[in-house]
Amino acid sequence: MHHDGRALAGVSEPRESRAGADDNGSRPPLPKPAASDRSLTFAGVALAAVYVPDAANGDLRLVETAGRATSQYLPPERLPLSGDSPAAHAFRTGRPLWLDLAELAPRSGGRDSEDRHSEDRHSEVRDFEVRDSSGWHPGGGPAPSSAQAPQTPVRGRAQQAQAPPTEAPLAALPLGTEGRRLGCLVVVGASPVGFEAEQRRFLERYADAIAGLLRTEDGRPAPSSLLSPALLSLGVGSFVLMPETGLIEADEALLDLVGITPDDFDGKVDTLLAHALPEDMHALISVLEPSTEAFGRRELEFRVRRPTGGMRWLSLTCRVVASTDDSPEQVLGVVAATSVLRQSADDVSRIQWLTAALDDATTVRDVGRVVVTALREPLGADRVALAELRDDRLVVTVLDPPQPAAWPESWRSEWRSEWPDAPVSALPTLQLALRDGRMNLWSAGTALEPALAGIGAGGLAVLPLPAKGRVAGVCLVGWDEPHDFVPEERSLFTATAALVGQALNRAHAHDAEQELATMLQRSLLPRRLPELPGGTAVARYLPARRGLQVGGDWYDVIALSEDRVALVIGDVQGHSAGAATIMGQMRTAVRAYAVEGHPPDVVVSRANRLLVGMETDLFATCCYAELDLEEGNTLFVRAGHLSPLIRHPDGRTEEVQVEGGLPLGILAEAEFPMTTVALTPGTVLALVTDGLVEAADLPLDEGMRRTRDALAAADPADPGRMADELLGGVDRREDDVALLLLRYDGMKSRPIRAGWAVWRLPDAVMHARRFTARTLRKWRVEDVADAVLLVVSELVTNALVHTQGPVRVDLMLRGDRLRVCVTDSSPRAPAKPVSVDWESTGGRGLLLVEAMSESFGSMPVADGKQVWSEIVVPRREPTPADPESGTGEEPGTGPEPGTERGAAP
Repeated sequence: MHHDGRALAGVSEPRESRAGADDNGSRPPLPKPAASDRSLTFAGVALAAVYVPDAANGDLRLVETAGRATSQYLPPERLPLSGDSPAAHAFRTGRPLWLDLAELAPRSGGRDSEDRHSEDRHSEVRDFEVRDSSGWHPGGGPAPSSAQAPQTPVRGRAQQAQAPPTEAPLAALPLGTEGRRLGCLVVVGASPVGFEAEQRRFLERYADAIAGLLRTEDGRPAPSSLLSPALLSLGVGSFVLMPETGLIEADEALLDLVGITPDDFDGKVDTLLAHALPEDMHALISVLEPSTEAFGRRELEFRVRRPTGGMRWLSLTCRVVASTDDSPEQVLGVVAATSVLRQSADDVSRIQWLTAALDDATTVRDVGRVVVTALREPLGADRVALAELRDDRLVVTVLDPPQPAAWPESWRSEWRSEWPDAPVSALPTLQLALRDGRMNLWSAGTALEPALAGIGAGGLAVLPLPAKGRVAGVCLVGWDEPHDFVPEERSLFTATAALVGQALNRAHAHDAEQELATMLQRSLLPRRLPELPGGTAVARYLPARRGLQVGGDWYDVIALSEDRVALVIGDVQGHSAGAATIMGQMRTAVRAYAVEGHPPDVVVSRANRLLVGMETDLFATCCYAELDLEEGNTLFVRAGHLSPLIRHPDGRTEEVQVEGGLPLGILAEAEFPMTTVALTPGTVLALVTDGLVEAADLPLDEGMRRTRDALAAADPADPGRMADELLGGVDRREDDVALLLLRYDGMKSRPIRAGWAVWRLPDAVMHARRFTARTLRKWRVEDVADAVLLVVSELVTNALVHTQGPVRVDLMLRGDRLRVCVTDSSPRAPAKPVSVDWESTGGRGLLLVEAMSESFGSMPVADGKQVWSEIVVPRREPTPADPESGTGEEPGTGPEPGTERGAAP
């Protein structure tokens, strides 16, 4: 699109009569409609005229005019300085004069003497308005509406009476600087309601800019143009956009604001939008590509990136011109630097505080609290709501006040858990605001939809929150009492919405990331620890406070049997999702190897080989302990990990000297020796990771010492509270922390055991039954002999028939439970038949065992599997313990061939 300097820049052409024009009755030529006319229109000005004193005859001489309908206005060429015109009055007094319709209304009928000679200002204005020779009067006032405007320009004094009546306000502002009176700016309002406070401040600054151009050194002529250069110096530009083609006419002021030279501008709106920040793009697109419902006046603030790299805030005001088919034909607008609007120091400090506070807000709730602090109390609001936009649903994250009774009934009906959750389509007003990305301010008495009616009866602000080219959510601010929205609040709302939108988007991403990390960590760590018959285990895990809150620390408590438990704690190198993945694999591998019944050194060795085979760059440390809950004997294996800590019943603490091996994943053939430690009831075993005892400002030795001191001072009666006290200063943690505590209490009742190695002979089942019957008599539990003998017969028969290698029978009596275990060398678990008919010759054995047992199952062991059955023993009166009852033999006799003593594997 062609773009050439002055035509598109809207610079008024110089008048021939500006310098030294003769008083020949001719007026300066009227300029063509300029781009500056659009800027003045949005400032509430229909016509602007500059008068300067003429030293030759003592009049005020018209030197330049501008406005959207300049050709329809006939401002007087000269105004007497001694007259009562508003221009002369403002020039003499040096004070601006703002006249509304009431002051400009012509008096009907006759006037009495008192009215005509009144000395007050209002009478002077009335007399001035009705005199043909004194200046601006009903015959020289502003142009009518488009329906009343004459079709041709009105020129000449004889035709002045045909001009439109005064149906718009008028203002006269003196032009002066450093005590010098340079002229007067006369403006006619575009709206009958008068000039608003913000418009008055702008016009005062506009007058100062014109006065600055009029101020010249002695002997130098005044500039040829004033009105347009003054707007340019204020940083006010204008544009005309054709939505269908995407072409735009932009004046030099707008191009300068954005940072584009006229020679580099190709007339395309995309060229201008390329300088806007991505976070503000959504709001700009909704303005520059309007829908048929958006024909009203629109306002917003946005940011552009200057060629120097700096950022500038700009304020845009526009309106849409419809074509004959009601489609958008043109978008007319002005853009100004935000510095044009005077902003108080308090507003600036508030935005600075908000920026700093949002920078520290990491979660969505944190952002909500900052918004409430920034808006509710400073603005005297009664309600503040913040909602995120998630998949076309508004999810409210913060309500202040939080009580449901303070919010509309329709909101309470959508209460899911803590806050409401509703589709955007159920709130048309918010849907429109989110689609357009523009702020809506509703004054008191406005009829709102039911879902919003109870939020702000005295005033409601709807603030879409832009972020990265989309709308991240919406903020509602409501008042119960009537509230007037002053211009400063509009600027505050615009800046707040932009900052909060970015912070909300950032916080939502952080929350989603942490939620994923938490879910991953929880899935990789035990959901609950098993209950142990001879002790109490508790664990704690804390993610790091930096980065992704997921790491490689893990712990586990593995119940190996009724009287044996394995404790394991480890740490995979690094702090990332990759470390967490390896951690999950290692925890699963250690648990699998431990459940198979391997000794601790074999468990750790196989886990090491597995990690080496993964070909990962990460290694892991691990400390594994297997505890005999009956005897208190503990086997430790340490693979590059911290040594375990022990708190003795008397309160003494020590660091267990466990012989260590290499970390897992370093060397496939690494050896991991075992260390045996005997625990007494009342001892507390603590396994920790380095995140608890080491930091940038905390050496490892000092951290271990502090942990030992905390362990000694804690009360072992409550292991959970003891674990919390050991965590200590969690605020300083730089790495994730895992802690595993076991208080060893010892078994309250010690079981009685007996075992038999079954020989593979034709009568092997008979010998197994004889051993079982003899043991039951010794234990005085003959009441369950029939059931136990049937179970032993079936399990031993299955082991001999379906497996190869040794077979063993173990009996254990604890309390009212008798446990029968048959171990063989086959890893395959026994399978129960799906159906057994009358003609079947086998398959009923396991069904009989299950029927006779209280519980029944199988478990893998190091060399095969173990099939077990538990049978309830009827209660009997306690008798003195037989000193030899645990051997499974009658007093005075030796063991039969094949009998073995000791604990079952």
